[in-house]
Amino acid sequence: MKSSLTTSVSPETPVGALGDEPAGRPIPRDSNALLFPLEAAFLLGLSLRTLETWRWRGCGPAYCALGAGNRPAIRYRRSDIISFQQAALRRSTSDSGRAA
Repeated sequence: MKSSLTTSVSPETPVGALGDEPAGRPIPRDSNALLFPLEAAFLLGLSLRTLETWRWRGCGPAYCALGAGNRPAIRYRRSDIISFQQAALRRSTSDSGRAA
């Protein structure tokens, strides 16, 4: 299913509901590529709303705020998304992720 940037997407839109091109373009594979928040959420398997909340709380992946003012364009480097995923890996429910 091909979508366009003008597609109406609510923050509660389930991941994968827009196909493999959530922002209307193939997700870039270059590790330094800047991803739209919807693409980052798709790769993480999260809703856009969850990613926004994590950004607000400071517990999500690193991001770039491009532009001045109170509404900068938010982008995520693909490499930061991968690093965030790797840091979240656990071997068991008792694994806190911290080195002993």
